[in-house]
Amino acid sequence: MHDAIAPDLRARREAVIRAHADAENRHDVEAALGTFHTPRYEVVPLGEPIDGAANVRALLRGLLEGFPDFRAEIERLHHSDDAVAAEIRISGTHRGPWAGIPPTGRRIDVPLLSLFMFDGDKLECEKVYFDMATLMRQLGVVT
Repeated sequence: MHDAIAPDLRARREAVIRAHADAENRHDVEAALGTFHTPRYEVVPLGEPIDGAANVRALLRGLLEGFPDFRAEIERLHHSDDAVAAEIRISGTHRGPWAGIPPTGRRIDVPLLSLFMFDGDKLECEKVYFDMATLMRQLGVVT
């Protein structure tokens, strides 16, 4: 059995995650980058990991250009030894190109799971899992 996560470590990790989501919701790419110790995303449905500040910056800018009213709402957090799983709902209107898809003008509202990987209280990576088929249906790309 694992030892419980110390309350102060839980609180520090939650503060990082909430600051990260808040920065994304304000569309402040630099503040979102600043929440990482080492900027890295693994957006599983999109393929290869995105490493380094320049690449993560491009990923976030592309998301916010594609969905200028993008929002990420944290619904629940689950703590483990070296990660926090976050149940999140993302929403927005597809007004610009995103992931090679021209704007459809359609709204999305997609549940996802993000694993925020930590070394102590330092954010090392955000791994994002969501159902791409649901997203594509909401965008009207597939039926």
